[in-house]
Amino acid sequence: MNARRTTLPAAAAGLLLLLAACGDPGSGGGTAETSAGGSGGTVCEPVAGDQLVVLEDDQGLQNADNVIPAVNAAAAQADPNLIPLLDTVSAALDTDKLIQLNKAVDIDRQTSTEAAQQFVEDEGLAASDAAAGSGKSVVIGAANFSESATLSEIYADVLRSAGYTAEVQTIGNRETYLPALQSGQITLTPEYAATLAEFLNTSANGADAEPVASGDRDDTVAALTELGTGAGLTFGAVSEAQDQNAFAVTSEFADEHGVTTLSDLAEACAGGVVLAGPAECPERPFCQIGLEDTYGITVSEFKSYDFGLIGDAVRQGEASIGLVLSSDGSLAS
Repeated sequence: MNARRTTLPAAAAGLLLLLAACGDPGSGGGTAETSAGGSGGTVCEPVAGDQLVVLEDDQGLQNADNVIPAVNAAAAQADPNLIPLLDTVSAALDTDKLIQLNKAVDIDRQTSTEAAQQFVEDEGLAASDAAAGSGKSVVIGAANFSESATLSEIYADVLRSAGYTAEVQTIGNRETYLPALQSGQITLTPEYAATLAEFLNTSANGADAEPVASGDRDDTVAALTELGTGAGLTFGAVSEAQDQNAFAVTSEFADEHGVTTLSDLAEACAGGVVLAGPAECPERPFCQIGLEDTYGITVSEFKSYDFGLIGDAVRQGEASIGLVLSSDGSLAS
């Protein structure tokens, strides 16, 4: 899911999250949209710097969008070796490693295939049984953004090491690839727990269905698993890697104010912060409203940017804090 600051075409992963949380990326160019006076206490002005750090969402504002392999249920039932091999990838993957994979592709310009092969080698993910999938073929469906492509290539590389014939096909957005997964046209795809859970929820129960995803990973995966049963899907183990909305400051800002969590920010900056986000942010529950209602953070000024420009706005000292994606390659230290 990612809105990379280097290439806007790679924003599709972030859009999956942003559509659910903060709307489509805004069309603003960095102008102040709203402002509100602080309610006393320290106003934390922007601090420019080269490196962004994500503040921990310690009160669970964002839904748990952890990477998880989604598999056609019939294919998984017919092949008991399939999901355990995918689970080795989940066990090796966390957010820091996902950031490094995205950096390799989106910033350092490796291909997804190259980055995947290096990851499988570095993590020692080659199958111990090179004949477990002998004579079997799988098709892995990738969404049309680089993170999905890289994850798909990692799955493919691991499966090939077990003797499978594995092909990666870029199929497009969820509305396109999910029916292909359900029908068996593709065998599996990398997915995101909260986003897919809500997609299946609204598909099954209507647009006004009570949300089933939350910041609790285990509860979200349990809801996803139940919904998947009715949709002909099953899932491998959920990984520690998250691609979801997050809020970042410069490392210089974090050091100056002694903040590592959003709760820290609320306490240290009671007088307000300058927030950068897409144009819809002030009206969205997982953006400005969430900061205010969940954390009590005062937004003294909001500045609207296209999503791919938010990180640079924070780096350049135009905003104290900005909405980013937790797996953005530009977050790599």
